[in-house]
Amino acid sequence: MYYGEIKNFDIANGEGVRVSLFVSGCTHHCKNCFNKETWDFSYGKPFTAETEELLLSELAPDYIDGLSLLGGEPFEPQNQAALLPFLRRVKEQYPQKKIWCYTGYLFDRDLLGESRARCEYTDEMLGLIDIMVDGEFVQELYSITLQFRGSSNQRIIDVQKSLEAGGVVPYQPKSGKI
Repeated sequence: MYYGEIKNFDIANGEGVRVSLFVSGCTHHCKNCFNKETWDFSYGKPFTAETEELLLSELAPDYIDGLSLLGGEPFEPQNQAALLPFLRRVKEQYPQKKIWCYTGYLFDRDLLGESRARCEYTDEMLGLIDIMVDGEFVQELYSITLQFRGSSNQRIIDVQKSLEAGGVVPYQPKSGKI
């Protein structure tokens, strides 16, 4: 897997101060995507053991609330294969820190049902993610007033509660509004 960028003090892609990893590779190709260069699976730098160590050290400070995964597309099967072992390490080392994931796939249809995204890593990866923003970016539904998402079709999902309930449970933020 390759990645395009790491942001170590990100306040735009999830609650609180976060470390964000922008993975490379995406087959959605949303119109007016803000990160088109990451469509290419070979864009950026290789995701190596050194990259994992860097990210784990950047997650260490108490003021860092967690990790955000963006793209590109974290749920492309080849990205899942690389991310799953890393996410296990994050949860093992920092169980109190929340993992957010942005995906163009729909949680209930594409990640829980049969799709090109679903593979042998999907269920375990979902088990490690706390909050998901799902759905492709749709330019016609874009609004600058939306918190943590670009278009109104995108949902902010409490993944663990959704898995327990067997259906989508919207995330209730600390601020009380999204």
